[in-house]
Amino acid sequence: MANTTSSFEKTFSLGGEYTINRLGYGAMRITGKGIWGPPKDKDESIRVLKRAVELGVNFIDTADSYGPYVSEELIAEALAPYPADLIIGTKGGLLRTGPDQWPVDASPEHLKQALEGSLKRLKLEQIQLYQLHRIDPKVPAEKTFAFLQEAQKEGKIKHIGLSEVSVADIKHAQEFFEVVSVQNMYSIDNRKWEAELEYTRDHNIAFIPWFPLGGGNVNGEQLLKRVADKHSATIHQVALSWLLHHSPNILLIPGTSSVGHLEENMKTADISLSDDDIATLNTLAGA
Repeated sequence: MANTTSSFEKTFSLGGEYTINRLGYGAMRITGKGIWGPPKDKDESIRVLKRAVELGVNFIDTADSYGPYVSEELIAEALAPYPADLIIGTKGGLLRTGPDQWPVDASPEHLKQALEGSLKRLKLEQIQLYQLHRIDPKVPAEKTFAFLQEAQKEGKIKHIGLSEVSVADIKHAQEFFEVVSVQNMYSIDNRKWEAELEYTRDHNIAFIPWFPLGGGNVNGEQLLKRVADKHSATIHQVALSWLLHHSPNILLIPGTSSVGHLEENMKTADISLSDDDIATLNTLAGA
């Protein structure tokens, strides 16, 4: 029997309202080392953002903590006033006390300040997708969710998402508002959140994997290279392509501070993995 090629949807309807190209851009890496301070090459960061939109990206993921503030400021500088179809998702709920330091604060008091700051920096009257960066173990989740619910009622937020959450967390939040996205760590060789992916898929919720390339798995890299060589692609492109094939609700946001690397990432959408390719790659997670 001939090997067949698997197909995948190129777009996803976020919140039943926005048609998102599933290959987006994550804007964490346009900041300084340790996601702290300004980028080494600001002009290149601006070029990356502009080029991303030129290449068809209409979903950019950022957060007030990236820099902090730097990523949001650069997005506005590069792209405002924004194209009509460009959706910017930002996040709040983390503090920055230094490079690579990310204390959690999802108190209503902090989130109010964070949300107001994001609106100002991004030059928006409404955040189209506002994601809670982390549930705060020091704050009753009901207080955090109630704040987001109220901000949505006030029109400051259009849609709400969550990050690094369980199915139980999602169901709890849904008592307060519709959850349209979940952003959890996930990759071809790190599928801890598979149950959450399945839940979001079944409920038409976007699943946005962060750290989508994994890394350090020698056996995995060999398998990826075997498939990549068949497609004249890189192992990173194949790892991203596997995610696009794996579930139709996955939105990818690979990040980079280089135009060349951005263009390489965007070519991922042109890779069509065969059923045999996918079967080979699934062995990385024992699927």
